[in-house]
Amino acid sequence: MPFLRSNGIRLSYQRAGRGDETVLLIMGSAAAGHAWDMYQTPALHRAGYATVTFDNRGIAPSDAPPGKYALADLIADTKGLIEALDLAPCRILGTSLGSLIAQELAISEPHLVRSAVLLATRARSDVLRRAQSAADRALLESGVMLPPKYRAVSSVLHMLSPDTLNDEAAVASWLEIFELAGGDVETVAAGQQWIDTDQDRRSELGRITAPCRVITFGDDAVTPPHLGAEVAAAIPNCDLVEIPGCGHLGHLEHPEPVNEAIVEFFDKY
Repeated sequence: MPFLRSNGIRLSYQRAGRGDETVLLIMGSAAAGHAWDMYQTPALHRAGYATVTFDNRGIAPSDAPPGKYALADLIADTKGLIEALDLAPCRILGTSLGSLIAQELAISEPHLVRSAVLLATRARSDVLRRAQSAADRALLESGVMLPPKYRAVSSVLHMLSPDTLNDEAAVASWLEIFELAGGDVETVAAGQQWIDTDQDRRSELGRITAPCRVITFGDDAVTPPHLGAEVAAAIPNCDLVEIPGCGHLGHLEHPEPVNEAIVEFFDKY
């Protein structure tokens, strides 16, 4: 995997596909860029697009500098990557934390963004999501290290839809995946866990000029559909698609309708 330097750190990235037009995919917190390769990059390649995926700071083999990360750090990292690879103006696909990075790039660096699809996104946190963030920070500050098996169960309950949770074969596979990944998340991505995603950015979203699409997931407990709808309402020239029957990881739970919505939008913009 090649590397480049951006914003003072080394980022790992991967270019793939043979299309003349490129989509930059920005992953969410505590996840590697290659997670896109299960469903999204193949669909984009079939549609004729080239893709660039990368690992955010804190995710190996990208650098994991010590300390607490800020959203601004990851925005600057991504800006540097776009410039280093001469991608601008590019189509951007972001999910969760990656969608917040895409939002901020579209606000502050409009010349870099041709269009954007924002999966599992929000522009603010409501009472429940703020309480969850406060609880997560309290756990970090306590120094308690939860066992990977416990974190796996908590993640599955938090990230997936009731349909998946009630499918015994599917949930067994997800539990195994999260348990295997749990040990790495505690150490490699520790800095990411301090990123503040609770700020209200609705007024700033009105400055976005690039065409955008928000895709929400019907059973998402992290970025619920009503918060995603607020993003779509705040951005000029933005539409909204809701995919039912999936949770925060809807792009992995029900990739076919998600991919269809992504490709249809990028073909238009």
